[in-house]
Amino acid sequence: MKNILLFLLTILGLTTKVWAQNNDFPKPTLSQMAWHEAEIGALISYDLHVFDGKNYNQAYNRITPIEDINIFNPTQLDTDQWVKAVKAMGGKFAVLTATHETGFALYQSDVNPYCMKALKFQAGKGDIVRDFVNSCRKYGIAPGIYLGIRWNSYLGVHDFRIEGESQFVKNRQIAYKKMCEGMVKELCTRYGDLFMIWFDGGADDPTKYGADVLPIVEKYQPKCLFYHNAQRADFRWGGSESGTVPYPCWATFPFPFSHSAQKEIVFKGDFKLLKEGDKDGKYWMPAMSDAPLRGFKGRHEWFWEPNDDAHIFPLKNLMDMYERSVGHNSTLIVGLTPDDRGLLPDADVRRLTEWGDEIKSRFSNPLKTTSGEGTVFELKFDKKQAVNYFVLQEDITQGERVRAFKMEVEMNKKWKTIAEGTNIGYKHIRPVDLIEGAKFRLTITQSTAPPRLKNVDIFNVMTKQ
Repeated sequence: MKNILLFLLTILGLTTKVWAQNNDFPKPTLSQMAWHEAEIGALISYDLHVFDGKNYNQAYNRITPIEDINIFNPTQLDTDQWVKAVKAMGGKFAVLTATHETGFALYQSDVNPYCMKALKFQAGKGDIVRDFVNSCRKYGIAPGIYLGIRWNSYLGVHDFRIEGESQFVKNRQIAYKKMCEGMVKELCTRYGDLFMIWFDGGADDPTKYGADVLPIVEKYQPKCLFYHNAQRADFRWGGSESGTVPYPCWATFPFPFSHSAQKEIVFKGDFKLLKEGDKDGKYWMPAMSDAPLRGFKGRHEWFWEPNDDAHIFPLKNLMDMYERSVGHNSTLIVGLTPDDRGLLPDADVRRLTEWGDEIKSRFSNPLKTTSGEGTVFELKFDKKQAVNYFVLQEDITQGERVRAFKMEVEMNKKWKTIAEGTNIGYKHIRPVDLIEGAKFRLTITQSTAPPRLKNVDIFNVMTKQ
């Protein structure tokens, strides 16, 4: 009945009043807007097994402690070099693994003795989290912290649990939870404002095995993005580690967390809900696309391994990743890993720089642009122009309003449809077959409220082969 009423009112030109009553839909917080606007960031993964000379084996490393902690010895450590490479890529934020599966902490912890205090390196006074955050601020990159507490091979924690049912085990479990809470407080209070706190695989339910971390983050880092536990998620995993999400990908979700507390829904259909979101969802929870830079030819390396440069993604693949992540209303996180010297390898830095340059080359200078509120947006030229890309952006501070659109070109005084779609969101990059025309238009054919377009850009992109 409601849809019929909207249809009739649309014919009569009276939809504005209905829209005004239908404005109760989710909108991003300021920190979530910063997430969207960043578009690209980096996850910098560093841990003890970078120095063991072996291929990273996740299943093995999760359960096998490192025998000698002092293999950690990055003699050319330069966090400035890491962050400059992120900036060259076009990244706006970087996240460092303060702890990962070994349980080793890359800072001076007072609650976790398995940390840089225990090293011969830098006489036990090193603090890579400090160095990293300082480098981020130096080069205008927002710093974030990744805290892996789900696994800890040093303390025998697997999937948050210490195996066994004895009182001794229960006491260790309580001690581990308190240690994790202590680390969160340390990281939230020692390094200034953070862009995000990322708990690998979530932080579990604090009423079960999980540490009670959300109140700590909310108290000491109220502006930071929280990802994630059984209570809250400010963004969601996009359902794969391919660096892409499908289309459409909505920024809204049916409940305020993406944790396994609803795994029968979240995991269904190969993570369909995580990948696509829910256009009618009541919570703003945009998607994250993630992939390691060294993920080519069947590899998937989040940690550096020797003789692995051949598995750096080619530029063509990275541009496809960009268009199917950022261009599908998602924020892209690229996995980078310093080597045993403490530097990002030269080949990685070159590729990241090429990638950043190519994104700018393709999408910095539209042939024509427009914006505003309405349902029809025209782009006119004095003479015919060759066009092969549109980039569309909603003003998502007012929510995702567009539900369907079409793009057309005028040919022989008639409008010809060249592309159609549903979701626009923060950004939708749409390649089209190369076509010439002097007049193009975008028409919003369905929306939940008056559409507000931040940008309607048209391009002739010359791609590198």
